[in-house]
Amino acid sequence: MALSCDAIIIGTGQAGPALAERLTSAGMKVAIVERGLVGGTCVNTGCTPTKTLVASAEVAHLAHRAAEFGVAIEGRVTVDMKRVKARKDAVSGGSRAKLESWLKTMKNCTLYHGHARFESPHEMRVATTLLTADRIFINVGTRPRIPDLPGLDQVDYLTNSTMMDIDFLPPHLLIVGGSYVGLEFGQMYRRFGSQVTIIEMMPRLTQHEDEDVSTAIKEILDRENIEVRLNAKCIGFAKRGGAIVADVECAEGPPEVSGSHLLLAVGRKPNTDDLGLEKAAVSVDKHGYIMTDDQLRTNVPGIWALGDCNGKGAFTHTAYNDFEIVAANLLDHDPRRVSDRIMAYALYIDPPLGRAGMTEAQARNSGRPILMGKRPMTRVARAIEKGETEGFMKILVDDETKQILGAAVLGTSGDEVIHCILDVMYAKAPYSVLQRAMHIHPTVSELIPTMLEELKPL
Repeated sequence: MALSCDAIIIGTGQAGPALAERLTSAGMKVAIVERGLVGGTCVNTGCTPTKTLVASAEVAHLAHRAAEFGVAIEGRVTVDMKRVKARKDAVSGGSRAKLESWLKTMKNCTLYHGHARFESPHEMRVATTLLTADRIFINVGTRPRIPDLPGLDQVDYLTNSTMMDIDFLPPHLLIVGGSYVGLEFGQMYRRFGSQVTIIEMMPRLTQHEDEDVSTAIKEILDRENIEVRLNAKCIGFAKRGGAIVADVECAEGPPEVSGSHLLLAVGRKPNTDDLGLEKAAVSVDKHGYIMTDDQLRTNVPGIWALGDCNGKGAFTHTAYNDFEIVAANLLDHDPRRVSDRIMAYALYIDPPLGRAGMTEAQARNSGRPILMGKRPMTRVARAIEKGETEGFMKILVDDETKQILGAAVLGTSGDEVIHCILDVMYAKAPYSVLQRAMHIHPTVSELIPTMLEELKPL
């Protein structure tokens, strides 16, 4: 016999629990289903645990630099990886426990543990339980993509998920992928004490960023003695003795790199291949992402897709914004849309990169008349005082509308500073509003108005 409810939410990632609360507060009976750990990627293998590890790595790095600040540390600085992992587990586990408790005590909400599969557009089976609802919200996220590389089946490898399980220091960590996941883990483990080699098929790191950003990021890694192999056109693997050997075929350097452990960081794959979507006739694209309209409705009435599985964003904040859009349309009669949002994100190396809106390349290609301001962190007092002068910040303005088109802040507090710019972009205000603002000294943000006074045509 089927159990009837008003709504079914598949997945407890960022969008799911918040949506459950809004729906139950509106008087609906909700079933929320989770096949793994409550909280999804962010809480368990993504943002929360990795940024906790990044914090430990930053402390280790700062301890090694203590003498620069006039601070003496007696003896050798050591890192206890078991304690590092234990701290990470405590932070991540605490977040998960609070989230699970919230769901279990939520009135009119039932949490089901198991794998949900469609049996029809309004029916889902979780083990032996058949659930029915007029509204179904798919929030199943993504998982690490495993590339088809020669010899990969002959060696052991790690992903961002399985990296969460290790409590030891890899002597030499090979990382395939020179974007966000690979760079964060690369710098992190180098600071813990591993030798690190990052292998990237493209000519530069963070290929989707501007070339000056990519160059500055590589310089940051170079200064920490992280080996970067670019233009690795033909990557393959072999096991030799106790080592993993990677064929890299790069323009420069030896054709092989030998390491103790291998991390694959080459993108994500949506968890949509075992949901029975064909039984509900839900459309997906060639990569398996669920296709939605501007309000996150699928092609099937009564079914929505939120979070990473819809291909409209790959971040916790975009998933949460998906929830806000769906809730606004469904419950508040507020026609919010995905196309209203400005893409923004951060890369959590140290110093971090904060990004909003267009890149310089995108602005140039738009055909608009562009003004650009740029300032190195060596000319930012706060960065000098902290001894963190790597990176730069730049901003792009439409010379006709005077609105800000995009910005990049690679430097200390860049992940926070970018929001000064992002908020003005959302307000659709002219850049002069920010240019004339009085910011606090000494901060990194105080140099944004100064940078805007120095705009020049591209």
